[in-house]
Amino acid sequence: MKRMAVAALAVCMTIAGFTQTGFAQKGKKATTGGGAVDKAYLQKIWDGWSTLNAAGQKQYYAQGPHVFFDIAPLKYGSWDEYQSGVGKVLEDFKAARCTVNDDAQIHKSGDAYWVTATVAFEMTHKSGKIDMGNFRWTAVFEKQDGKWLIAHEHVSEPLP
Repeated sequence: MKRMAVAALAVCMTIAGFTQTGFAQKGKKATTGGGAVDKAYLQKIWDGWSTLNAAGQKQYYAQGPHVFFDIAPLKYGSWDEYQSGVGKVLEDFKAARCTVNDDAQIHKSGDAYWVTATVAFEMTHKSGKIDMGNFRWTAVFEKQDGKWLIAHEHVSEPLP
């Protein structure tokens, strides 16, 4: 009788493991050849934004005509527009810290990944004023030249 129960439990656990492979991986590593889209990679991107150097973020973004939505203005039509616009906004700050929260989800869909997360931020203006809160973040990654790049992004902040 004990053997039957143990065998049934093992079968159930095996089936559960197989059925979960296609679902979102909350904070877990989603690996593929040539790197990974995982929480550590997402944090690396936001660590880059924390330097307040938009030009340094180019390495994470697909070049060419891609739409990126940011807090303001409504949208950018390419990385060059995004870098220029956000760079001007970041000029008002002297320090920033951005942390991908534990609600990050990583989804595989064909040859792309899409991620959702909230990102805690603390940003200090040159005047000394500190802004704190959470961004909403959705990004679509596609592989280019062996590296996962953001081909579409949406960053927003909840209204007060």
